[in-house]
Amino acid sequence: MSITAERKQALIKEHAREEGDTGSPEVQVAILTDRIKNLTEHFKGHAKDNHSRRGLLMLVNKRRSLLDYLRKKDGDRYLALIAKLGLRK
Repeated sequence: MSITAERKQALIKEHAREEGDTGSPEVQVAILTDRIKNLTEHFKGHAKDNHSRRGLLMLVNKRRSLLDYLRKKDGDRYLALIAKLGLRK
């Protein structure tokens, strides 16, 4: 259910604003989105896994908070990110 270290490094490299950037909202949202997609696939086969569902809801709320922060700070970066990741507004 978690992502591999190689996948995480690939996401960081793809969404980093500069070299060595691991903490920008873009990188954090990209990593959370990948984890959310993995958990969503998990629930297709394990519908009654309520403990993991709670974790999924926490990840979704964390991603929403980061997206709200980014929208408030820089609307252009927010729009570019949701377009790149294929998220709804």
